[in-house]
Amino acid sequence: MFKGILIEKDGNSSSATLKDINDSLLPEGDVTVRIAYSSLNYKDSLAITGKSPVVRRFPMIPGVDLAGTVEASSNPDYQVGDSVLLNGWGLGETHWGGLAQKARIKGEWLVHLPSAFSLQQAMAIGTAGYTAMLCVLALEQHGITPDKGEIVVTGAAGGVGSVAVALLSKLGYRVVAASGRMEEAAFLKGLGAAEVLGRAEFASPGKPLGKQRWAGAVDVVGSHVLANVCATTKYGGVVTACGLAGGMDFPATVAPFILRGVTLAGIDSVMCPRSARLEAWARLARDLDISKLDAISHGIGLSEAISSAPSLLAGKVRGRLVVDVQR
Repeated sequence: MFKGILIEKDGNSSSATLKDINDSLLPEGDVTVRIAYSSLNYKDSLAITGKSPVVRRFPMIPGVDLAGTVEASSNPDYQVGDSVLLNGWGLGETHWGGLAQKARIKGEWLVHLPSAFSLQQAMAIGTAGYTAMLCVLALEQHGITPDKGEIVVTGAAGGVGSVAVALLSKLGYRVVAASGRMEEAAFLKGLGAAEVLGRAEFASPGKPLGKQRWAGAVDVVGSHVLANVCATTKYGGVVTACGLAGGMDFPATVAPFILRGVTLAGIDSVMCPRSARLEAWARLARDLDISKLDAISHGIGLSEAISSAPSLLAGKVRGRLVVDVQR
């Protein structure tokens, strides 16, 4: 038996409960992991609260992240005792996820834990930090170097945003953090932001084109915020889009793309190819200031994950929530 959060469906509604679950119910897979830490993400919170149809199969254990130790394996790439982590691949949607004390998954989804991180630190980074690194890699691949100009990070006080600010500033970029929580300005400057702007400057319907400012952007908000960021990006700039905290719509025009040569780069962390995952985690081990993780994250127990989900959805959580599944 192991403890886990189980989402079950009753008619048209679903409910999440912390339960004791029999090992025999674990899904198919060639590696069984004894989970040490998971994390609570935006998608996990949608699943737990039922605010969005994230879960595709019931019953479901939510949790897009996990880090732990291999307990059993028939996969030659993983041995009993190996420290591993996993992000995405349908966890918490179509396959039982990380908000539990045990998981059985496909070994091809796993990544060996980089030696630079503990299991807890890996989950302080989690899908959010790995996604932030994918955004940084996309900016670099499109030639956006620090000398090209400012990078704006929207939703900067959240999980993806906070890690993006820390990464970009360490790499030498001048980072402007945009947030709906100006009370977090000191926190964001502590991560390396040179300037903090209120989200209100981006959240209202804007013009097809605005004054050129950004060489690049990391956007986790979507909707009018993304549209306004694109409209104010400099000629040849690159906007990476990886979230929809403000909405799935994109009320923009083609003007920035055909008149300024702006590139809108979509970032998907869930089904991202293994080679890109390995590169992202290798770069995180090299380029993330680990000392910033204490400021970016704080811990909760598995028993607190359900009650924490509404606060995360409401934008009241700073940075990352690391879940200790043993408490």
